[in-house]
Parts: sequence; structure tokens; C-alpha cells
Amino acid sequence: MTALILTLYPAIELTDEQFFQLCQNNRDLRLERTAEGELIIMPPTGWESGNRNSRLTQRLGNWTDADGTGLAFDSSTGFKLPNGANRSPDASWVSRQRLEALNPDPDRFLPMAPDFAVELRSASDSLKSVQEKMREYINNGVRLGWLIDPQNQRVEIYRPGQDVEILRSPSSLSGEDVLPGFVLDLAQILN
Repeated sequence: MTALILTLYPAIELTDEQFFQLCQNNRDLRLERTAEGELIIMPPTGWESGNRNSRLTQRLGNWTDADGTGLAFDSSTGFKLPNGANRSPDASWVSRQRLEALNPDPDRFLPMAPDFAVELRSASDSLKSVQEKMREYINNGVRLGWLIDPQNQRVEIYRPGQDVEILRSPSSLSGEDVLPGFVLDLAQILN
């Protein structure tokens, strides 16, 4: 099952508040909105992708708890990107310094791009659409992004101002200078 994309504009143009309320009223749906106002309804993943994503989120969360310099988020967290899109990376991280400077409402979508974002490609995701989402993250302020692609046994690493780096069957990934000291063991995530 693939994502369903509804083109609403120009017939309907949802305000940020209307989109937020739509998400709140339909909590069983995973909704995103593109910068062009298209509504994306994403299907639930299969159990294998769900297990991989759980491990990814757990490992990022464990490192975040030990490090203490930021907060980790799962795929249910909404981000309002500077280009107007509303996105929910599979896993993400934001520095405490940025959060405290902004002081956002904890019951709303975060009005910023995360510092770090991960997309874990599921069987229903087209590679092209996930790559486009990763480029959108980087263009909107994400400092490091990983596209983990179990189908092709590879990881694409996205950084601002750099070409995408492709790693084939890596055993781990480094959080580099964005998440210093974080090393993601890809056992049970990529394989």
C-alpha cells in the first residue's frame, strides 16, 4: 500500500491551525502536508519496518538520555518546516539550546526543522519520494540526515552544501558533529 496524496489547493487551502486540528481529529492517520499544500496520507508500515523503526528510535533515545544536549523524537512528532511543509521524520533530534530559545508550545507541532532527521524506507515507500523528502529536510535547515534503505542494503547521508554520500551495507553510522559520540549500530535495522 502506498501513500495517498490529495491535491487540495486551490479548492481548499488549510491554515496551519486547520491542518493541526485535522491531525488531532484523525489520530489514527499519519498525515503530512507538502509546501504546496498537498495532503499526504501514509499507510501503517508492516511489522518488519515497525520493528526496525522501534530499534532506531530506541537507540537514538538512549544516546539522547545519556548525552543530555537535546531531545529525540519518534515518527509521530510533527515539524512545521520553514518552507511551510508539515513533516514527521521516522526519527529526529533537536538541540535543547534551539528548543529553549524558541520555547515552542509542547502540545503543537515544532515550528522548526530538526537538527537531525532519519527516514527508514519501508516496502511501501518509493525511493524517489523519500530522497525528495531528505532533500527538503536539508534545504530547510536539517544539519544531518540519514535515509536508511533496507531494500537496497544502503544508507544515504545528507549534509548541507554537500553531495549525498552513499554507503553500501554499513555496520554503523556516526552522528558526526551534529550528534557527537552517537554511533548507530545498524544490526537489526538495515539487515
